[in-house]
This record gives sequence, structure tokens and C-alpha cells, in this order.
Amino acid sequence: MTQRVELATVMDRLAVDALVTDYAAAVDDGDWEAYRGLFTSDGRADYRSAGGVEGDADGVAAWLADSLGLFSMRQHLIVNRRVRFGTLEQDTGDTARVRADYLNPMRLAGTDATAPDFVCGGRYSFDLLRTDDGWRVREVVVQEKWRRLPGPRPAPVIN
Repeated sequence: MTQRVELATVMDRLAVDALVTDYAAAVDDGDWEAYRGLFTSDGRADYRSAGGVEGDADGVAAWLADSLGLFSMRQHLIVNRRVRFGTLEQDTGDTARVRADYLNPMRLAGTDATAPDFVCGGRYSFDLLRTDDGWRVREVVVQEKWRRLPGPRPAPVIN
């Protein structure tokens, strides 16, 4: 690889990483306009493994706004990001696939507790496309692997 190609790859990786971070921030902040703006015009999201819906970005944003309104605090932590660039119409680097694990603590609205009431974790699969406006989500699939629901908390251990 030439230095120019290597630099372009690093810049693409940083842009893809920023897109994934913007995705998490939009969901956590309830910024549904920003969420919609992260997708291609035909972009889709699939939250069925977490008990949600699958559909276009507008429909899924409406579902997220409604269902996540139950929580006063949300914080997606997206880690272990694996990025692979692909080809589209013979142009290297026009597509990217990101696999990333997530941990998502949330606090139910109306509770005064400092600890989250609900925590889930799993993996995101993002299929991205380079557009004239930068990298955008063509599809994201959520694979929830586990969740901890609110319940009685164990008594503190006192030594």
C-alpha cells in the first residue's frame, strides 16, 4: 500500500468510528432527527432480537422514541469495533461492515436510584455506505445477547 492509500484508510476508519459513536449518542440523547440523518435514504434498522421492530429509519426512530421514553438515563457503550472495508462497483472502500459489542445501562424514569435499573448487552452489525455526504448506515442489526431486569437488590456486604 502507498502512504496515500494508508492515510485514506485511516481517515475512513476514523469517519466510520465517528458514525458509530454518533449513532450511540443520538439514541442515548433521544435526538431522533440526528438518528435519521445517520442513515442512507433506504436505510433500515432491526431491533427484533431486543423485542423491538424492524423497518426504515423513520419508523424505527418513532418506535425508539416511544419505547426509550420509559428511561430517564441511557448510555450505550460500544466497544470492540471491528471494521472491514468492501467494494461496490469495483471501487475499493465504498462499503464498510462494523461488528461492535455494546453494553447499555438504563434507569427507569421516576426512580431516584443512582444505579441503572435495566442493563442489556449484545452486538451491533452495521452495514455502511460511503455517500456524497460521508459514511451512512445502510443497515444496522441489533443482536441482544443478555439483559438484567429490575429486581430486588442484594443486601450490601459489610466486612
